[in-house]
Amino acid sequence: MSTADHQRYANVVGILLAGGRGTRFDPSGSRDKLRQVLPEGEAVAVATARNMLAALPTVIAVVRHDNQELARALQQAGCMVSPCNDSGQGMAASLVHGLKQAKNAAGWIIALADMPYVTDSTITALRDALAGGADIAAPVWNGKRGNPVGFGRRHLDALLQLRGDEGARTLLKAFPMVEVPVNDPGIRRDIDTPDDLLAGRALEASARR
Repeated sequence: MSTADHQRYANVVGILLAGGRGTRFDPSGSRDKLRQVLPEGEAVAVATARNMLAALPTVIAVVRHDNQELARALQQAGCMVSPCNDSGQGMAASLVHGLKQAKNAAGWIIALADMPYVTDSTITALRDALAGGADIAAPVWNGKRGNPVGFGRRHLDALLQLRGDEGARTLLKAFPMVEVPVNDPGIRRDIDTPDDLLAGRALEASARR
């Protein structure tokens, strides 16, 4: 990112939600899906973070307070890491925690750490939409909306009032948004189960053939 671009977009901050326990991936909790290794050799959450950092000067990663290994990995990748004691109360708790670390930003791109296939060009497109005045911006691929989602300052107070595991869906239903067309199937792909991780590896191997 050039110096001019850095100054232009310095007030759009990424919020990377990495505070979940991923119980569908491993009900026992012994395998943290966000630290599982992708075909490229990076952990799931680190790959997600690097794509965000390619488009944004600041990314705040919200992690569980007891997940020190993931915190170190994300910090080494370039994120500002903020442990959240309340992450077990649901996604909204992590989101609110992250927003409080960057309340003065002009806008936020809120991303899920288990979506490593979202491209940096998608993050860039959302960033541009916010910089252009969008209050809410969501990516659309093949007519289907996905993640991450960008929010402008207009919705800060409402975002800070969110509770539970609903995330920001209530705002997406209640307010108009700018749909940002992208050529990125990654906005619809997450790592939710071990099969998802294996499917990603299979697709990567097929692409190399």
